[in-house]
Amino acid sequence: MSVTVLESHDVPGGAAHAWVKEGYHFESGPSLYSGMTGRSSTNPLAQVFSALEIDLPCYKYKNWMCHLPEGSFLTQVGAKQFFDILRQYSSAPDQAVKEWEDLQTFMEPLARASVALPPASFRQDIGAVLTAGKFLPNVIGSLSPEAVKLTGPFSELVKGVVKDEFIVNWLDLLCFLLSGLDASGTIAAEVAFMFNEWYQPNCELDFPVGGSQGMVDALVDGLRKYGGEIKLGAHVEEILVEDGSAKGVRVRYRNGERGTLLAKKAVVSNASAWNTKELLPVDLRAASNWKEERADFEYCPSFMHLHAGIDASKLPRTPEMHHIWVGDWKKGVTSPQNCVLVSIASVVDPSLAPEGKHVVHAYTPGNEPYEPWKGLERGSEEYEALKRERSKVLWDAVGMALGVENPEELCEVSMVGTPLTHERFLRRKFGTYGPALKAEAGQTLPFVKTSIDNLLCTGDSTFPGIGLPAVAASGMLAANSLTSVGNHLDMLRAIGL
Repeated sequence: MSVTVLESHDVPGGAAHAWVKEGYHFESGPSLYSGMTGRSSTNPLAQVFSALEIDLPCYKYKNWMCHLPEGSFLTQVGAKQFFDILRQYSSAPDQAVKEWEDLQTFMEPLARASVALPPASFRQDIGAVLTAGKFLPNVIGSLSPEAVKLTGPFSELVKGVVKDEFIVNWLDLLCFLLSGLDASGTIAAEVAFMFNEWYQPNCELDFPVGGSQGMVDALVDGLRKYGGEIKLGAHVEEILVEDGSAKGVRVRYRNGERGTLLAKKAVVSNASAWNTKELLPVDLRAASNWKEERADFEYCPSFMHLHAGIDASKLPRTPEMHHIWVGDWKKGVTSPQNCVLVSIASVVDPSLAPEGKHVVHAYTPGNEPYEPWKGLERGSEEYEALKRERSKVLWDAVGMALGVENPEELCEVSMVGTPLTHERFLRRKFGTYGPALKAEAGQTLPFVKTSIDNLLCTGDSTFPGIGLPAVAASGMLAANSLTSVGNHLDMLRAIGL
């Protein structure tokens, strides 16, 4: 199908967009990817590329650095290397190793169950009997007595399996990186999917050649390949609804012009649930079914970002690409300023920085509250002072990652982003990471179809959650639900499913 994509920003990619300043290629979002290549990949985005018959060249690597209260260590994807970490940092090494082995055994059938029903087979109509139903033997064959808990919190799933304090904290951290919540708030299926990706023999991490921009460019190529187009600087101001059905959108362009685009088939909103609500006619915003269905969730906090270009010739050593820092386990990983991620993408892809330089991205992963920033005017003295204060933890983490005490002295260019930056450039209310589902309360996100005919929603406010694979899966679900069952089945055959 030919699709018109309306992008409010002047570059495509949303939270994955990139920009260049003084020769440094900066990533706006996280740079931790896995399962991005290969026809056998269970990553929904890889399945999208496969369906589009587009190759995404990636660099392969395994390692990342952890700076935890117990100490700093290099770890990697794969199950066995973590045994060495447990022997060194757990207070009861033998018991911890046994628990980790038991956890791997326990998670193996659940990991299989989490990918037994490929996201590419989903559609939200009766046709799912034919497209997803064909995989039911796989699902039934991978079920275990614990599989019914996959829709609940991960903490409940592993209760009794894991008791070691270091492992409990480690799993909280992994859950936080996946969902913005700890193990008690993260849906178990998300973690099972991660175990399937990260703890298989010979597994690796991926980094797209050219960074996230390479991934975005590939998606734009796929859009155009089928006759679609992308309009940049095109901000949707209103979704047009007549007789309970979405008919099109009103758009304001960067040059000041306005226009109306009518939909031949449907309108698909990739805005958050809260932003989509504000695009609806006033009477529908207050409708109880929309509020209960789409916008009645708490939201995750936002981010602080530090982007820097540094002189690598003055570093004491070549740093690892990824670093994770946690200040105090007792505060909890979701506590503000208590967890920082640092990515130095030019370690893997030198083309992202000038020769002899490195590009650095440090960020607090969805634990920066919006409230301290609310009402501040961007560029004001108060705003700039708060940026300096709350970016200090980012500079400290960068110094630890680079092995230097004053990383600012090596910087040739630096920028600090705040929740207000997120709110402005990503058009996200509160600058939020996404919905904070209460898994322990049985909360689940709605699917892509809405109570308004021909209006579909995708992205982090729809099934199955937050993060790039989840967003890709929701996009496939929307696309599949708008095409014929025959076309859908042809696509599944074409990508080897």
